[in-house]
Amino acid sequence: MAQVIKTKLTKLLGLRVPIVSAAMAYASLSKLAVEVSQAGGFGFFGVAGITTTQLREQLSNARSSIPDLGAKPLPIGCGFLGWIMDSKEDEYKQLIDVTLESGVRAIWLAFGTDLHRWIQYIRNSRASAHPEHKPLIFVQVTSVEEAVQAANDWKVDVIIVQGNESGGHGRSSAPSTMVLLSEVLAALPGEHSPPILAAGGIANGAQIAAYLTAGASGAVLGTRFLLTPESPFSAVQKAALQAAKSTNTVRTLAFDQARGTNHWPEGIDGRGIRNKIVDEIEAGVDEKTVQEKHRNAVQAGDPNYLVIWSGQGVSLMNEIKPAREIVQELHVDIVQTLQKAQQLLI
Repeated sequence: MAQVIKTKLTKLLGLRVPIVSAAMAYASLSKLAVEVSQAGGFGFFGVAGITTTQLREQLSNARSSIPDLGAKPLPIGCGFLGWIMDSKEDEYKQLIDVTLESGVRAIWLAFGTDLHRWIQYIRNSRASAHPEHKPLIFVQVTSVEEAVQAANDWKVDVIIVQGNESGGHGRSSAPSTMVLLSEVLAALPGEHSPPILAAGGIANGAQIAAYLTAGASGAVLGTRFLLTPESPFSAVQKAALQAAKSTNTVRTLAFDQARGTNHWPEGIDGRGIRNKIVDEIEAGVDEKTVQEKHRNAVQAGDPNYLVIWSGQGVSLMNEIKPAREIVQELHVDIVQTLQKAQQLLI
């Protein structure tokens, strides 16, 4: 068994390894989150396009799958998209209340223009089944300014620094993960700053070790956990990820145009595997025509018109493995890389 890695994040959550699975809307379920947490990391799943009944069922199944948990906090987290919450406020207050009633350990917030309001709602809600264990607040940021606000004004518990290499949605103008991480660490120095996690293009333990050495308290992986049996990504989408290289990914608004979800905050687009969706949008094909082709592709399983979110680290992934096994392998790889790095010192 690999050594326990000690960082601000592992101390905060009682983890063995500072690995977090991303809260991917429509691409992660509570089963995936549980497997990551049970392996010694911490798992999230995205809450979107789901009813309170369905969410309650997901969380109930998660609790029942963890032996001897009893009434303790549920060691997984739920992720929410701020702009969708703002557009469906009553619905999402009910969904948040369900997560609080279930006793989840953490809530992840991203991509909103008024996240502080939701942080206050979470912290002040009476829905929590464990008032002595309010959920930790994770906030995803794409700039130094957002990080400083989250830490100093909102007093969040954990900051996720998302670089340009990331799959799925992110800020088109964001710098690389390492550059943004370094900038945020410089702006928030000291032991009293919250744990800061690196996210974007991460595929293996050597990369995670590099971010830990640079000052991160942990790493968030998304695409790597899409290649698991627990991911709801289809077999066709997984096969496309297995075949892809980093140069096959592209940041664009085309995927949202094809899905009819082009309502994200200004400056936010998505990275995925380039296919005919992008080609045709760039060529000026009518948006409704591309949307119809996308709908047909979902039914037929045609990868040419499917949306396949992916980070740039996809070229370093080619196997579908259980999430628990991935966490364990990453853990060993991190430890071995850190041990090897010590040999650089005389």
